[in-house]
Amino acid sequence: MTSDMTSGPAKRDDDITVVHVMRHGEVHNPDGVLYGRRAGYHLSELGRRMADRVAEHLAERDVTHVVASPLERAQETAMPVAKAHGLDLATDERLIEAANVFEGKTFGVGDGALRKPANWRHLTNPFKPSWGEPYIEQVVRMMGALDAARDAARGHEAVCVSHQLPIWILRSFVERRRLWHDPRKRQCTLASLTTFTYRGDKIVSVGYSEPARDLVPAHLLAGAKPVKGGAKAFGA
Repeated sequence: MTSDMTSGPAKRDDDITVVHVMRHGEVHNPDGVLYGRRAGYHLSELGRRMADRVAEHLAERDVTHVVASPLERAQETAMPVAKAHGLDLATDERLIEAANVFEGKTFGVGDGALRKPANWRHLTNPFKPSWGEPYIEQVVRMMGALDAARDAARGHEAVCVSHQLPIWILRSFVERRRLWHDPRKRQCTLASLTTFTYRGDKIVSVGYSEPARDLVPAHLLAGAKPVKGGAKAFGA
């Protein structure tokens, strides 16, 4: 970024910018569908309470930019935060959920999906993964969105609302962990904040918090044991 005032604040190596990447709140999904990028999935009443809680948590922070995935659940989660700071809500396609070939199906623990031969060809390579958008592609787009938010809020704070898998892959990359992982061990609970602090253009720390933890059903917390018919926990 240049020092031209028409293009935003000038970059300084000692600028501290904070970007909170928030996972959306609970979605109304009574059929347990892996909804992925499908339109029409909105926050539940509990999910709206989660969004409000995080907006309250961030109300006194120096937030100058709020941006969300184009999917309804992310937009609805971001709106209270933007409203609390008197900001327009921006949209960044790069924050969207990861693509998945099982989108639109129930694909949870105990539903028999893994016993169906038609699904086996999609489960051959967990390292890529073979059933969806490659992890490295998620890294590229999420890093692009993160850096764009940093530039938009240079010297202040930004909030980006996205989805569980892309957020976890982003954090894993920044913290130099392998990208393939056990989904049950993701530390990215509903309405959680994964916070990246920049000094200039360099990420110097990563934090994690759960402002709405008391509202999250116990079986959806990080590390919880999966429950039968729990596919709705995956499309997030």
